Amino acid sequence: MPELEPVAAAEAWFLRHGLPYFVDDVRADVLSRLGRARVIGVLGVGAVLGSASGLGVGLWSGAVSLGVVTGVSVLLLWFLTYALHSLKAWVIARWALRRAFGSLGLLLPLATRALPMLLLFITFLFINTEVWQVASALHGGVLWGSVLFFALAAFGFLVPRLVEELDQFDDSIHADDLLTASRGTPLEAAAQDLVDGDVDLPDEAQVTGLQMVNLVIVLVVAQAVQVLLLSLAVFAFFMIFGAVAIQDSVIQTWIGNPHNDVPHYPFGVHLFSIELIRVSTFLAGFSGLYFTVVAITDELYRREFFTVIMNELERAVGARVVYRELRRRLLASG
Repeated sequence: MPELEPVAAAEAWFLRHGLPYFVDDVRADVLSRLGRARVIGVLGVGAVLGSASGLGVGLWSGAVSLGVVTGVSVLLLWFLTYALHSLKAWVIARWALRRAFGSLGLLLPLATRALPMLLLFITFLFINTEVWQVASALHGGVLWGSVLFFALAAFGFLVPRLVEELDQFDDSIHADDLLTASRGTPLEAAAQDLVDGDVDLPDEAQVTGLQMVNLVIVLVVAQAVQVLLLSLAVFAFFMIFGAVAIQDSVIQTWIGNPHNDVPHYPFGVHLFSIELIRVSTFLAGFSGLYFTVVAITDELYRREFFTVIMNELERAVGARVVYRELRRRLLASG
């Protein structure tokens, strides 16, 4: 069968580029693992693990908030583990991480636009008494819960915008698009044959279901890495600034905690106090949400960062059209 070799080569190409759900056999296997019985089983195991860990941590620490957040974190970790292993999401994450770290040079333009105004605003919060009082009261699970809330809010802002961007890929795919998309891939010769044969592929051009999920995950992971790195930069900035500029006596006056005469220092190291770590973590989490909003609204950054990845994904969408037609012919020939 002459189509078999380009089909197999195309499937390997999709896997190398973080698009396992573009491969029909892989997508069918993943869909079988998303059946009702399997999903109920995964949810049940996650609920047991989350409840047990949350209850254990809550009883051990005596803090209900820490137990709740621990349970939620274990549940999310279980879902992530299942997705990475059973749903082949590790293939997507590997490529997206490699692409994100390969685009670290684009962090500087975003940082030079987003950081100055953010730091100017947030530094006033950092030296504000009320912020220290609020952050110092965020014990254990409450602080981690706040960071999770910021992350989920950023996710909620990011995903709809990315879906809107990706939905434009398959609106109109013409013969020239197929040739351009397949250039340099194992499907280049097959694309030329299809174009010469004037094959009409309107249905094959539509990207839906798991394939759209695949594209969204690629962009979310790539964007999340950059947001995380910028948030860590803000965290480091305030940790260093606080250690240099904020004295223990000032912290003691700000937090006004009658049960503690001096700030707490982890492991007895008098450099970064627990209060400083809490404030810096809280502000870094807020900064991550801010960076996400900037990333999806700043036209220059979107043009610089998203254009590279979007072009690759658009190329994959075009190559997928050729691949699906070859698969159809291969199955029809028996």
